[in-house]
Amino acid sequence: YSCTLCQTFAPNHVCIITPERPALCGAITWLDGRIAYEISPSGANQPVVKGKVIDAERGEFEGVNRFVKKASHGEVDRCSLYSVMEYPMTCCGCFECIAVMLPEVNGFMVVNREYKGDTPSGMSFSTLAGTIGGGAQTPGFAGISKSYILSDRFLQAEGGIERLVWLPSVLKEELRGRLVHKLDERGLSGMFEKIADEKIAVTLEDLTAFLDRVQHPALAMKPLL
Repeated sequence: YSCTLCQTFAPNHVCIITPERPALCGAITWLDGRIAYEISPSGANQPVVKGKVIDAERGEFEGVNRFVKKASHGEVDRCSLYSVMEYPMTCCGCFECIAVMLPEVNGFMVVNREYKGDTPSGMSFSTLAGTIGGGAQTPGFAGISKSYILSDRFLQAEGGIERLVWLPSVLKEELRGRLVHKLDERGLSGMFEKIADEKIAVTLEDLTAFLDRVQHPALAMKPLL
C-alpha cells in the first residue's frame, strides 16, 4: 500500500508500505494501509500492484516504479524497497529513524529522532533530517521506522542487520530483547554487544577502533563501495 499523507509538505514523497517495511513514521503498517483503503478508497493509502520483479534483492518492481512515478508527479522514476544505496525510497520528514551508510567501517548506523547528540557520521539527527527530507531520494541514507530494523528485509540488498554497527544507547535498549532474538535467528549470537553507541564512540576513529577490537562481522563482509 502507498501513503501520501506527507505530501502536504513533501509533495514528491511516496511511502510504499509492505508487510516487511512499515511506513517511515512507524505509525502505519501494511495491515493499517489495507484497512484505511477499505474505509476510504480515495484516501492517502492506495493498493500498489508489485508487478514484474526487476531486482528481488533490492526490492524493485515494475508496478511499484509505475505507481511511484505517477504519485511523485514524475519526479521519481525508480524505487528500491530494501536498499539504501540504489534508488532508495524518498524521505518526507516524519521518519522515526535515519539509516546512514558508513563505508569507512563497512556498515550502517541508525539514529532515532529522540537522540540529540553527535553521531559517527559527523551529523546529528536534525542535520541529517534536513539533508534528506522533503521528498528527496538520497543514496546512502534512508528514513526508516524503528520496527524496520527488526525486519528480515532490513536493507537486505547491502547485507542487512549484519552491517549494523552503531545505535544510540536509548534505542539500543528499547530494541534489546527483540534485536537479540533477531540476531540469534540470523546466526549472529553475541553481535548485540558488538554494536556501538554514543557511550563508546561518536567519531569514526573511535568507532573503527571499537569494531576492530570486538571483531564486528561487518568488517569481514564485502566492501560497500
